[in-house]
Amino acid sequence: GSGLSQEAGSVEQLSLHCAEGSLEWLYPTGALRLRLAPRLPPATAAIKGRSPQHVTACVKPSGTFRGAQLYLEREGVLELLLPEAPRPRVRCFSWLPREKVALFLQATLHPDISRRIAAFRYELRGDWLARPALPAASLTAEGVCRPCNDTEILMAICTSDFVIRGSIRSVSNDAELQESVIGVSATRIHRQKFPLFQAGGRPGRPTGSIRTPLRCGVKPGPGTFLFTGWLHFGEAWLSCAPRYRDFQRIYEGARRTRQNPCEFPVD
Repeated sequence: GSGLSQEAGSVEQLSLHCAEGSLEWLYPTGALRLRLAPRLPPATAAIKGRSPQHVTACVKPSGTFRGAQLYLEREGVLELLLPEAPRPRVRCFSWLPREKVALFLQATLHPDISRRIAAFRYELRGDWLARPALPAASLTAEGVCRPCNDTEILMAICTSDFVIRGSIRSVSNDAELQESVIGVSATRIHRQKFPLFQAGGRPGRPTGSIRTPLRCGVKPGPGTFLFTGWLHFGEAWLSCAPRYRDFQRIYEGARRTRQNPCEFPVD
């Protein structure tokens, strides 16, 4: 919704059904209660018969988030997600399908509310295949970075938003956002649900950027990898990135025993 206005002290009720979107609240007064009721897509063919154990949502404040604070309301209890003028970090949370959750946007008191806009983007989806709230399978539920195991790698090639074979060109670190940005040169694009990797103006391999939490300590290294991951607020996030020769060995072993969850072209 854009340009919402209301009386001070009143609470406007809205429902968010879309898988992703944005909200812009001009000159906030009173409060907005946003019920989270996503229409989740059915489980993908690769994992049919499996319904999400959790639902996950993420919110990302715009640079102009002023005049309000955003709370998570879970079973009637409020938790502050975004204070006024927050740092530009994404906040994620999960809940069980039977739990009642909402976002509660409370206007802050200011003598002059003009030019204040509380705006943020949101994503609602299934449980990211039981991964933690930030969609990187290299993170365990405790937030500890570790390599993906064989099962996670096989599932990642079937269900990820992108599967790219390539090499690491560079790694840059953003201390404020607590993110590492991996520059990747692609030798083969197996799948991408959005134009992540595009050929540049000059002839050569398609290039793109993939993000991962800074604390995972990604370092540049030689060799060919199979990069898999998820689209998150328009950016690519890494889940599993085995060396390609390791992936070949894992996939061939699974195919021989008919344990592979989907077909994948292996050279």
